[in-house]
Amino acid sequence: MGDFNLALVIVAIVVCIIVFLFNVYLLVNYQHPDDVNQAYFPKFVVVFGLSIAAISILMLPADVANRQACRHAIYNGACNLTLPMKSLWLAIYIVDAVLVFFVIPFAMFYYEGDQDKSIGKRIKSAMMWMVTTAIVCALILGLVGKVDFTVRHLSSSTASFPSSWGGLSSGQQCIGGSGVHQCSAYSASPSSEKTWTMRATFPEYVVALATIAGSVLFAIFGGVGIASLPLGLIFSFIRRPKAVITRSQYIKEATELGKKAKDLKKAAESLHQEERSGSKGRKFRKNVKEVEKELFQLEEDVKLLEEMYPQGEKAETSWALTVLGYLAKLVLGILGLIVSVAWVAHIIIYLLIDPPLSPFLNEVFIKLDDVWGLLGTAAFAFFCFYLLLAVIAGATMLGLRLVFITIHPMKWGGTLMNSFLFNVGLILLCSISVIQFCSTAFAYYAQATAAQEIFGHTLESLRGIKYLYKYNVFQIAFVVLAGLTFVYYAAFGWRRKKPSGRFQLST
Repeated sequence: MGDFNLALVIVAIVVCIIVFLFNVYLLVNYQHPDDVNQAYFPKFVVVFGLSIAAISILMLPADVANRQACRHAIYNGACNLTLPMKSLWLAIYIVDAVLVFFVIPFAMFYYEGDQDKSIGKRIKSAMMWMVTTAIVCALILGLVGKVDFTVRHLSSSTASFPSSWGGLSSGQQCIGGSGVHQCSAYSASPSSEKTWTMRATFPEYVVALATIAGSVLFAIFGGVGIASLPLGLIFSFIRRPKAVITRSQYIKEATELGKKAKDLKKAAESLHQEERSGSKGRKFRKNVKEVEKELFQLEEDVKLLEEMYPQGEKAETSWALTVLGYLAKLVLGILGLIVSVAWVAHIIIYLLIDPPLSPFLNEVFIKLDDVWGLLGTAAFAFFCFYLLLAVIAGATMLGLRLVFITIHPMKWGGTLMNSFLFNVGLILLCSISVIQFCSTAFAYYAQATAAQEIFGHTLESLRGIKYLYKYNVFQIAFVVLAGLTFVYYAAFGWRRKKPSGRFQLST
């Protein structure tokens, strides 16, 4: 037993180190050249935030393994030697909430601040935003701080210790005669139900606040992304360039893209002048959104043109790699579609239908554990990580189509720190909801864990929001949006969106 627990601690430490090093690798390779050797505070926040998000997802499989560590204990107190998972959960999510609601907004506002302003003014502006956030968070915490548990009042009389238990049966569970006392929750009358109200601890407050905000975003972005992630890869293969174009075609297309780039530059300069003059109305924000969409589409067009006309000494090799890349997208898209369908089917079968038709994926994980100890745990972690990828995919898709959502695409060697920070904040905020969602969806597999104690008992009994979980509001929204997105891709996914080239600049 002690050896198993020690091994679990060693694995946890090694995984944390690997996650940290991998996130540093992502930062170095995704960062924009303009951010090299500067913006060190946002970079630290990015690496730290990504590490917290990854570790929080991996903690649920670790919680399951931690539960198994003392399942077959042969001496009292063996479970006290396992990892203190509840304390670790609360610590991780307090750090998560502080990063999402305070540190990341401060870093973004400071990074995006007007470079013409002094450092002191940029810090002051960012601090004002943080104070506003703190006030809003405090008000929300005050509303959701109480927990209402439904309990039954049961009672029974006492008697001398009997020599035999023959007097008790299914028809008489209590000492003192059947019907006299209410000692069985199954046979007790509805009038014995009472509401036990208590105030949750402050760490659970913070987890609740982050989960509420994250669940809304998760239902929207995750529902859209669970369909758009695999279908986007598949339709990217369908819209792929079929052959290399001629030099004359390349020159013609490059000239058109150059004209669009000049128009975008003029539009961006006009918007910058409006911003400095203090004009930031609704039309201004609409224009900024339009320019962002056109710029994103222009970059995609440039990338596509480079793929259709590879240049240099290794042009044939470059074209071969392009073809292989699109084939990989097709394969990954098909595998992702299988995972997405499994997720949606599991939500419907296990969560939305009462009683559940089948444990479905819960049984799959248990059987995989029987094949090899960590195989089911690894599959469990993969399904949780897949939901996070779906959230990012959904945010990118909606960001290209809705005015009030900002586009922050991640690009290899071209991601600015504000985009990094935005995506890290989104991942952190939704990671709590992903854990809550997974602990509910895989309740049979992850039973008796510390995560279920936090997310399955306290959170779902919080006054004011418990009905959202009781009636599966977020799960229903998730499935509905996934279905609508699938229909959208089936109808329009094969088409390639062309830039409009229109900028309604205010005067």
